[in-house]
Amino acid sequence: MSTLFPERIETDRLLLEPATTETLDPLDLYEHVREGAPHIDEITEYVTWDPHETPKVTAEFLELITEQRGNNEGATYVVRPREGEEGAGEFAGLSGISVDWDAGTAEFGAWLRKPFWGRGYSGERAAAFMGVAFERLTLSAVVVTVFDGNERSRKAVSRYVEAHGGRHEGLLRNFQTAMDGSTADVRRFTVTAEEYREAAAGE
Repeated sequence: MSTLFPERIETDRLLLEPATTETLDPLDLYEHVREGAPHIDEITEYVTWDPHETPKVTAEFLELITEQRGNNEGATYVVRPREGEEGAGEFAGLSGISVDWDAGTAEFGAWLRKPFWGRGYSGERAAAFMGVAFERLTLSAVVVTVFDGNERSRKAVSRYVEAHGGRHEGLLRNFQTAMDGSTADVRRFTVTAEEYREAAAGE
């Protein structure tokens, strides 16, 4: 599948490979996202998806993100630690970049299995995605939103956004709609292309 997004992304500690119907068995993914999977309630507390009830839901999800990649609307990647890291080669989670071409923006998202929390993987993956957004796709800005109350993610996002010259813009009330139809407040962070280049030059 030929798209604008990289087929493989390597960082110091992580390997990111496309999550598609060709690369992932829905039954394998289902074991990590199903109801009753280890720590699934904690993992999904502050995300926009609920644990999957059946493998069919997982298969439909894979079809959706494969279609998005093929249409150059976004790309979802499997996150795996590289050799030398604890759990090397294991499925650690998923991370995605979605693009609004009209607005010239990319939005980042990610979730990790609990054994991989607290290692700084989110920021490392985000740094690689910044390069994709600004250097490969020449977009104008990167956007990241965090559910209000999710302090773990807020701190992680704050660190990597500020490291790339960006900022916390504020609280958006009743902005995000959950799977059950309820709405939630989110905190919005952005990095512009100019801020990214200035921060890179400062290093």
